[in-house]
Amino acid sequence: MDVSLLRPFWLLLLPLLVVAALVLHRRRARLGDWERVMDPLMLGALRMLGRVEEAGTARRGLLALAAAALVAIALAGPAVERRDAASYRNLDGVVLVLDASLSATESNDWTELQTMGRFGVASLQSRPAALIVYGGDAYLATDMTADTRQLGLTLSLIGAETIPDPGSRPELGLTLAEQVLQDAQVLAGDVVLISDGEGIGPAALSAAVKIAARGARLSVVTPQISPSTETLARTGGGHVFIAGQSEELAAFLGASGRERIEKQDYPLLFWADWGRYLLLPGLLLVLLLFRRRVA
Repeated sequence: MDVSLLRPFWLLLLPLLVVAALVLHRRRARLGDWERVMDPLMLGALRMLGRVEEAGTARRGLLALAAAALVAIALAGPAVERRDAASYRNLDGVVLVLDASLSATESNDWTELQTMGRFGVASLQSRPAALIVYGGDAYLATDMTADTRQLGLTLSLIGAETIPDPGSRPELGLTLAEQVLQDAQVLAGDVVLISDGEGIGPAALSAAVKIAARGARLSVVTPQISPSTETLARTGGGHVFIAGQSEELAAFLGASGRERIEKQDYPLLFWADWGRYLLLPGLLLVLLLFRRRVA
């Protein structure tokens, strides 16, 4: 497990505390300024009566320095990366746009397209996702949700009877996907068009430009690469995945959003700061300073 420091400049206090500890250790006059203001005979009498705790004074000084060291380390922010944290889910998301037109659902590649879609959903981990289906019109089947298991089940139920509108208009699905990203305030997302490639034209390319302008990437899952699907993915800044590339799709969706968010100065959202837990032992050391000896 790799531990990093979020605010390492606080560690500059540690050398100063080490110097203070050395000075305290080398001082022969462990009573501080009391030896300057008290009569030596009276101080000697107090020592003989056991009223002078020289060792205790030095010990309390070391306890105070140890507590200060723990506070400095806590302020430095020792942290570990949270790869599965849900705290940044609103920054990153995936919108699946599924072609449910008759040309897609009645083709021999329909089962493979659904399988790749479910495989991609299973790889999202904590990334939320939404599902849009389209034919002659586009519909939001599942809004942005972290319950990707249920989304995968919904995707598997899509069939030829799902969309009542005949035709294949991917530009409507892509336009709706861009709206979903905007409503969810996603900073770095992915739009995945799962299609047989029919209906891709200038309107779809225009929608791809708008998706890319939002900081998202548009990729295409299709039975085989065609000039239209390749151009669409290139315009949207994504990739084309063909049947059988389930693992490549899963790897792409599993890692694509994090790097882009980190480049936008949001890295602290991915770290679990453990510094606060170091304050507890520091507090215990401070409490020991207030311990009173019972006569």
